[in-house]
Amino acid sequence: MRRTAKAVAAVAGLSLALAACGGDSGTTTEPGATQSSAPTANPADIKADLTWWDTSDATNEAPAFKELITEFNKTYPNVKINYQSVPFGEAQNKFKTAAAAKSGAPDILRAEVAWVPEFASLGYLYELDGTELTADASDFLPAPAGSTKYNGKTYGVPQVTDSLALMYNKKLLEEAGVEAPTTWDEMKAAAATIEEKTGKTGVYLNPQGYFMLPFIYGEGGDLIDPDAKKITVNSPEAVAGVKKAQELLASPGFAKPPATDAYTAMMNEFKAGNAAMIINGPWEVNNIKGATTFGGLENLGIAPVPAGSVKAGAPVGGHNYVVWSGMPQEKAQGAIAFVKFMASAESQAKLADTLGLLPTRTSAYDQVTNPIVGEFQPVMEVAVERAWIPEGGKLFGPLDEAATKMLVQGEDAQQALDDVARKYKTEAVKDYATQ
Repeated sequence: MRRTAKAVAAVAGLSLALAACGGDSGTTTEPGATQSSAPTANPADIKADLTWWDTSDATNEAPAFKELITEFNKTYPNVKINYQSVPFGEAQNKFKTAAAAKSGAPDILRAEVAWVPEFASLGYLYELDGTELTADASDFLPAPAGSTKYNGKTYGVPQVTDSLALMYNKKLLEEAGVEAPTTWDEMKAAAATIEEKTGKTGVYLNPQGYFMLPFIYGEGGDLIDPDAKKITVNSPEAVAGVKKAQELLASPGFAKPPATDAYTAMMNEFKAGNAAMIINGPWEVNNIKGATTFGGLENLGIAPVPAGSVKAGAPVGGHNYVVWSGMPQEKAQGAIAFVKFMASAESQAKLADTLGLLPTRTSAYDQVTNPIVGEFQPVMEVAVERAWIPEGGKLFGPLDEAATKMLVQGEDAQQALDDVARKYKTEAVKDYATQ
């Protein structure tokens, strides 16, 4: 059964039209209504009680988002934001469960980019086309904007973008007399030299699926080909990329990561100054900044991930603001005001200066003073846009499991990736062809 809900509200002389559909069909929503010529609304007259699930890091990032809420309420004193910090690893399934039950879902969610097409395909999100939230869509960078689309319609507003980069300890590299590597082979040589000359670990790699993508991209591989509807995770190129990662991890100067919680171990070693290089993203800049044992951001070097035999490339990541399709219509004015404020160029610039997060708006970069953000520009220039399909969020569970087997336990790359391909076929992209 198909249903459509619409909400239209005036906010500061602008109108909001939200249209959504749900039900059993999994179809997408109807376009929103066109803007009206409603009189300018007084922000103090707008009243709403909204729940926002923030999936950012509760320690390093959440305080900055809470400060923005305080700023928002100076203009909109009667829009109450019930802030809830929801662990990122739990939010996807928690939201789907609540949305399916039509109870307990937040009005607004900070959604990982891969979640948006999935939630939209299930009818859990309001379509935003024709609303004020997409009125200045041209200001958003193409890759983040692409992650808000499903079947040609818009279901989110880009909040922050990112990609993996090479992060390094400038002092350790200088002490060892090496430059930041531009290829995996250069990294292999540099790691051995760092260990020999400083006694420190040269490189600490995180054995997870997302962090394995630079190796796969580097050899010209990918997880799937959405245009050809083909599973490519076990292609010769992908296998070659994983083998390169295995080669590095078995080389002098590379840490031997644990099978569980390797990410935390990697960050602890890097912040303590015990590991010279890692592959990670801008979300950790504030964490590194606060580590007294690292030496401050002036000691943090940032460069694109090293290249394989074909290219250098890391996945585009980030988050979007989305609105639950079950949100009552009377909350529309408050919701549009809040999302518009949080996604504004001014708010994005503040987050960039405070946390080092990368804005999704072109105009925000003109306001940013944090030099770290500028250092990520070359990183984003080699970022690889992922396939924005509803099943995108299901691709990393099997890949994470395989990454541990291949990079920690030494399982054969072809065998492990063949198993991933079989799981993709049976659990995720069932209509895709295999190798």
